[in-house]
Amino acid sequence: MMKTVLTIAGVDSGGGAGIAADLKTFAALGVHGTCVITSVTAQNTRGVMNSYDIPVSFIKEQFDAVTGDIRIDCAKTGMLSSAGIVRTVAKLVKKEKLTLVVDPVMAAEAGGELLKDEAVSVLIEELLPLALVVKPNVSEAERLSGLKIKNIKDAEKAAKKIYDLGAKAVIVTGGHLEGTDVLFDGEYTYIEGKLLKGGTHGSGCTHSAALTAEIAKGASLVEAARRAKKFVEYAILAGVKIGGGAAPVNQLAHTLEEAEKYLVIKTVEEAVDIIEKNLAAELIPEVGCNIAMAISSASSFSDVAAVSGRIVKLKGVAHAVGCVAFGASEHVARIALTAMHSDSSMKAAMNIRYSREALAACKKLGLNMASFSREDEPEGVSTMEWGVSEAIKRTGMVPDVIYDKGGVGKEAMIRLLGRDAKEVAGRAVEIGVMIRETG
Repeated sequence: MMKTVLTIAGVDSGGGAGIAADLKTFAALGVHGTCVITSVTAQNTRGVMNSYDIPVSFIKEQFDAVTGDIRIDCAKTGMLSSAGIVRTVAKLVKKEKLTLVVDPVMAAEAGGELLKDEAVSVLIEELLPLALVVKPNVSEAERLSGLKIKNIKDAEKAAKKIYDLGAKAVIVTGGHLEGTDVLFDGEYTYIEGKLLKGGTHGSGCTHSAALTAEIAKGASLVEAARRAKKFVEYAILAGVKIGGGAAPVNQLAHTLEEAEKYLVIKTVEEAVDIIEKNLAAELIPEVGCNIAMAISSASSFSDVAAVSGRIVKLKGVAHAVGCVAFGASEHVARIALTAMHSDSSMKAAMNIRYSREALAACKKLGLNMASFSREDEPEGVSTMEWGVSEAIKRTGMVPDVIYDKGGVGKEAMIRLLGRDAKEVAGRAVEIGVMIRETG
């Protein structure tokens, strides 16, 4: 059965933190999320303008409705703004004996207080002792422990002091400690990471929600902490600027990228099938050809799928030697990646044999064409990156066709570019048909 988790937290009207961040994280990690709303904020990427606390009687009704019908494998708390809300939540969690992750949210990433001073002592006395793990950032750990934190050693002392308040474990997150989280559960464990540039609004909520999801799925605390760290790092890197303030993290970036990779693989496989069944064998160069397609966020060869060997001429027909995989072809991948720098929609490329007849067919098909000369190639550069960039520079756009007439030891080549691999494969087939029709 799918694991079910509960978040007890506030609503960020900008969708970057709080309940919104938690539910997106739960969905991305394959658990079902339920929620109890404690406060509603008027908030955007610039900060919290105002907030309204939900009456404790209705917080209790929400909690009873969820737990009275749904099994909760792990719960987390986020924004609990008042002493009364903290006290109510502590009683409810204790009554249901929930496995609990406490995220002691005190301020919004973009600015704005979310925990009243008088509520801190109640949180320490009544909620922390119920927690499997408490996950403060540096400023929250300072407030809970009363210690100043300037380095890892200070974080260790603070984690130990918070642990002594009754929590079974403490993780002081390392956004201000060179990226390293300090976990203390009787002994120290260091969850190493990096300081990353990207969206950070909602990063704390996302981290604690990921921790909750992984614990619910059965991971040990240390392993859950490592997985949550990796998840939030990816979400920060993929953060998207949606307003004038702090960009929110993107919890679904990894999931969407994996889904796109699957679709790219399928598209290239279908393109290869088109080539094997329909491509005129005379369009296959002596060195063979290949076809590639990149994902939308491609930045390296590993983000581009191609045939792991080559497409060659075998018994008079095109035949792919090897399967489709990411990182399989540097040569054709360079073409796609370079084209994407100028036009992100041009994600696919294929090389075919150069001939005057092929160029004439391209012209008749109304394709935009450009060329470069290998004689002009500077030393110490990649031919594909330089050549494609040069052709784009000359035309002021990414053309459909880029060709060169070769050089010493270099076969002349035509390169086809397009939005996806099937479009490019279909274009190669059309070129072959046109050559045969015109004799």
